[in-house]
Amino acid sequence: MTTSITTLESILAHPRELSAEHAAVVRATLPVIGAHIDEITPVFYRTMFADNPDLLRDTFNRGNQKLGAQQRALAASIATFATLLVDGRSPVEMLSRIGHKHASLGITPDQYQLVHDYLFGAIVEVLGEAVTPEVAAAWDEVYWIMAAVLVDFEKALYDRAEVEPGDVFRTATVTAREDVTDSVAVFTLRGPDGRPLPDFRPGQYTSVGVVLPDGARQLRQYSLSSAPGDGTWRIGVRRVEPATADGRACPAGEVSGWLHAHATVGTTLEVTLPFGDLVLDAAGTGAAGQTAPVVLCSAGIGITPMLGMIAHLAATDDPRRVLVLHADRSPSDHVLADEVAGETAMLADVDVHTWYEQAPETVTGPGSVHHGYMDLSSIALPEDAHVFLCGSTGFLQSMRPQFLDAGVPEDRIHAELFAPNDWLV
Repeated sequence: MTTSITTLESILAHPRELSAEHAAVVRATLPVIGAHIDEITPVFYRTMFADNPDLLRDTFNRGNQKLGAQQRALAASIATFATLLVDGRSPVEMLSRIGHKHASLGITPDQYQLVHDYLFGAIVEVLGEAVTPEVAAAWDEVYWIMAAVLVDFEKALYDRAEVEPGDVFRTATVTAREDVTDSVAVFTLRGPDGRPLPDFRPGQYTSVGVVLPDGARQLRQYSLSSAPGDGTWRIGVRRVEPATADGRACPAGEVSGWLHAHATVGTTLEVTLPFGDLVLDAAGTGAAGQTAPVVLCSAGIGITPMLGMIAHLAATDDPRRVLVLHADRSPSDHVLADEVAGETAMLADVDVHTWYEQAPETVTGPGSVHHGYMDLSSIALPEDAHVFLCGSTGFLQSMRPQFLDAGVPEDRIHAELFAPNDWLV
């Protein structure tokens, strides 16, 4: 069974309307909920994980939990959805990103009831008598409207993949490993006994699961950087080192560290079917009715989904106009540069621009090389282009306004980063 992209978008675009009575209550109480959200979410997660430790061990990102990132993401999603409902604005972009992530984690409808019960228990515990029956009913309706849309959307994603809800986990074998820098390794994957892995759309990702020494199964998402069609997947994994952010210690990446230390040729990995909505076929037609040009804009390891798109364009002899923009700290940090150069050389109409923060004047790189941070002021953007963005939060927050200022409409800018609240960027 297949589900069209139009059907998926229509599911997200038309959630049930919030009743007028409850809309007034939600609008009035949004500031109160927002002011206490940092108190509500820790109570929610603490109680839910205490009663269901397997969720933290096997599904939720423990690193994000330690930093509080996941808590803020959940709170932001519900509050943002409530705001969109009462303001009559579209929730498509936010819900699409969340729904694809849920499908990649194998989330099933019954888990929404579990989250509801612990979340609303936390709200009552923190706000006490302020949660009148009217307030509880209004926010309950918000939650279930959002849940209903996501359940329907995720079911459509599962239907399109021709699997039952949650049945997304598969086995893959590492057939090649290349350590392209001290911190980035590229793994080539096939199915067991060399069988092909499922096909995917250029730009999508898979969740990779590993069992850690304490028995926890942790999942992380990695973009597929090869062209689809031959049953082979390639993922680039940057090892996440321990660091300090905002005065807090950031733990080392559990999954990336395990893959760097243990994954070699012959290693068996748990992977999921591909999901993700930062996909090349989001670029439709231009004003002249022809295939729209694309601008592929990335920083650091964000090059991986772009490389998958470039490889697909090259493999299919796609004649469209392509502009490749990439930013990195230095040439030595620029992973997969040779592959990008090789694939873009096969495109009919392409320009490549590379920015290096620390580059000496004599350095060469793919295409035209610039120094400093990425700046679009001297770049001629193709008319009617679709822009694809992938990189850090700061990079996306810098580049989106530049594209808007250059005249690219908001609905032609498609962005992704692997963070719990990436749909906010």
